[in-house]
Formats: sequence, C-alpha cells, structure tokens
Amino acid sequence: MSELPFSDRADFDDADRGFIAALKPGAVQDDRGRGVWNNDAYDFLADDCPATVDPSLWRQSQLCAKQGLYEVVPGIYQVRGLDLSNMTLVEGERGVIVIDPLVSVETAAAALALYRQHRGERPVTAVIYTHSHVDHFGGVEGVVSGEVPVLAPAGFMAHAVSENVYAGIAMARRGTYQYGMLLPKGPDGQVGTGLGQNVSTGRVSLIPPTVDITRTGQGRRSTGCASSSSSRRAPRHRRR
Repeated sequence: MSELPFSDRADFDDADRGFIAALKPGAVQDDRGRGVWNNDAYDFLADDCPATVDPSLWRQSQLCAKQGLYEVVPGIYQVRGLDLSNMTLVEGERGVIVIDPLVSVETAAAALALYRQHRGERPVTAVIYTHSHVDHFGGVEGVVSGEVPVLAPAGFMAHAVSENVYAGIAMARRGTYQYGMLLPKGPDGQVGTGLGQNVSTGRVSLIPPTVDITRTGQGRRSTGCASSSSSRRAPRHRRR
C-alpha cells in the first residue's frame, strides 16, 4: 500500500466527470423476470478494502462499478456499468448512432432507455461494432428496430463465428474461470473483473454488418436504412 499512490483520487474524479443519472435500481431483468444484470450487488465496494482482496483490484472495481449515463463531450454519451463493456451514443442530425451495444439484448435496451429518458426519443440511425468480441455486438437487437446500417471492420463475421461458434464452448468455460462468474459477489468472492464488473447473462443477438470498414479514415453518410441485399439477420442465440 505504501508503494502505490492510493491517496491520489484523480481517477475517481475522472470517472465521475459528465455524470447525468444512474439506472435505479441498477438491475436488469429479462422478459421472464429473470435477473440478467445487477450492479447494485457491488454496493459492498463502498467499504474499505478488506484483507481478502488485492487493493488494486478493489480500487479498480470501485471505479468500474460507477453506473449510469455520462456526457463525454457535447453530443457524445456513454452508458457505463450495465455490462462488461460500455455503450457509446453519438448524436447526429436525425438520431443517434450506437457504438458497441453490450453483451445482452436486455442490458442494451436498458442502456438505450436510460439515454432516451434524459436526451429524448432519438431514433437509432446506425450501429457500429468496433470489433468481434461479444461484449461489442451481443445486445444489438436491444437497440435496433427496423433496418439500419451496421458498420464493422472487414472480416468481422469470420472472426465472430470463429470465436463464438467454433471455439464457443472453450471460450465460455474460460470466461467462467477468468471472470469468476459463478462466485458469490462480495469481499470473499467475486469483486469485479478489472475490465468491468461481470458479464450479463441475457440473450445474445447478432445482426450481420451491412457496411465493411476497410481503411482508416473511411467515411459514410447514413441514409437511415440498410441496403436490401445485406439486411439479413443472423439466428438468435441464447447464452447457456
């Protein structure tokens, strides 16, 4: 403890910057009433670090447990603390672009609803997947109604399939151990993953990209609808 600057609270000031509102309660259920996310289960992090947890992990989890809608800069917002990843929303002339719609349909829908509660009923005019990890595309059907452009790096589908289908069982087993998903949340169990608090357990979806990004600086002006030749939806998958 004496070798690290734990008294430096700049990270906490940065994490609180732009805060607008939290989801209350900080839990999300599916349409059957089953809990798929519960950020409030980490309220124990408000206490001092116990001897059972590495102090750096405790501090990191305190930061990651901050939940709600944040303004990054005018016109760009994030919903944090509703899944392993964060969802970014960029306001445009006709609506909002969603970047990385979380792991699960239910958490993504809750994140969009929180944004709309405070920023108005802007329609989603496009979705961007930054890469092929499930926490950056799995909740897409929670934010999209109808056909909109879906942008992703070229080769996205091949990588998503190879990771989540071919290696899916091994990846799921690894993730269970990596994140301690089955441990009880608390000072003697799971306190966070370092990246986020945990992985939501709702329905995972995938809409194939309609626009491939092939080079740095590539531009596109949305017309508000996907081309008819590439608007097919992938089968819906449920997390096991």
